[in-house]
Amino acid sequence: MDPKNLSIRDFDYILPEDKIAIYPLQKRDQSKLLVYKNGDISEDIYKNISAHLPKKSFLVFNDTKVIKARILFQKKTGAVIEIFCLEPHEKINDYAVVLQQRNSSRWQCMIGGAGKWKEKFLEKRILINGEEIFLKAALVEKLTDAYVVELSWTPGDYSFAEIIEHAGETPLPPYIKRKAEESDVEKYQTIYSHYEGSVAAPTAGLHFTEEIFSSLKEKNIEKGFVTLHVGAGTFKPVKAASMEGHEMHAEWIDVSTKFIEQLIENVSHDVFCVGTTSVRTIESLYWMGLKTFMNEEIKFDDLKINQWEVYEEPLSDNNCSVTQSLESLLKYLQNKKTGRLFIPTQIIIIPGYSFKIASGIVTNFHQPKSTLLLLVSAMIGEKWKEIYEYALNHEFRFLSYGDGCLIYSDQDFAG
Repeated sequence: MDPKNLSIRDFDYILPEDKIAIYPLQKRDQSKLLVYKNGDISEDIYKNISAHLPKKSFLVFNDTKVIKARILFQKKTGAVIEIFCLEPHEKINDYAVVLQQRNSSRWQCMIGGAGKWKEKFLEKRILINGEEIFLKAALVEKLTDAYVVELSWTPGDYSFAEIIEHAGETPLPPYIKRKAEESDVEKYQTIYSHYEGSVAAPTAGLHFTEEIFSSLKEKNIEKGFVTLHVGAGTFKPVKAASMEGHEMHAEWIDVSTKFIEQLIENVSHDVFCVGTTSVRTIESLYWMGLKTFMNEEIKFDDLKINQWEVYEEPLSDNNCSVTQSLESLLKYLQNKKTGRLFIPTQIIIIPGYSFKIASGIVTNFHQPKSTLLLLVSAMIGEKWKEIYEYALNHEFRFLSYGDGCLIYSDQDFAG
């Protein structure tokens, strides 16, 4: 079947409210772990995950860091308007540069209570190191599915990163129906988070601890880090009847040439991705490398992976190996005299996709009718139903703060 013709109704299941984790466990690595391998299901806890991974396998983590993207402005009437910063509005070459902007910054945002916003500005006072800062929000433009908001502040010698850290709240997902608390600042962040830019956590990594990392090292399991800044689109439900009618969200990946070299060294081993974002990143690297393999003179912006192009010719009709593709991409970047690849990917991984590098995934349990669940199904087909039924019947906790699973792909993947 053409992946575009997939019906989202085939990826639905009943998720009772009481199965959704509202708070994380006190100890991250005590979360339950479902293991799916060769058609069999077993269970353990995350603390023991190294026992379920092959020796010399390679784990890929997303080291993005969540910013306090939700800012609440209270009007004089008492009404509250919520501004949720999604991504910078201007063309960007580096999230770090945007976050260091002074005086003002324009972002594409979702707005809760937009109909109540009649004023020219919304205003908020915050304190940074005892100094009072006046933060203003101006509505610049309405887009198809977002608003452009200009945030400005006085005095303007603080960075946007400092402003949002003090003015914003931890952006918990909409299905966690409570206000963010002080504990979420730490809990809704992986212990290895580093590069700021995400408005949602790569939640598969929330379970990992230094103790787990030590056990992985003892088993000669190598770690690699990529950065994909998770957007709110990760929660975007599929409303179209078939996948052809769904527009996949684009997210920015930031990968060093050192990681690409590390990946080349490990493609002959089992490559497990911690989270769907890590899967999207390394699979995108293959296709970007293929583009450079097919055309050494390709423009940098044309490396971006669009939603359906990996299923279509000329990309789908090729005999380029993973090593050839990655080496070609590495050479391309070296010729550009850059040590990193910073570019958006819109790749959609759904049943019908042929995995090139990822041979398995560590991931949480996802919402019904979500592209995240479709990605899992791409790896194991209809078996996702058996896994989710098992989890629902054996007291597993679902979604961002819940438990998770280690899934070995059923595909004879190309890597």
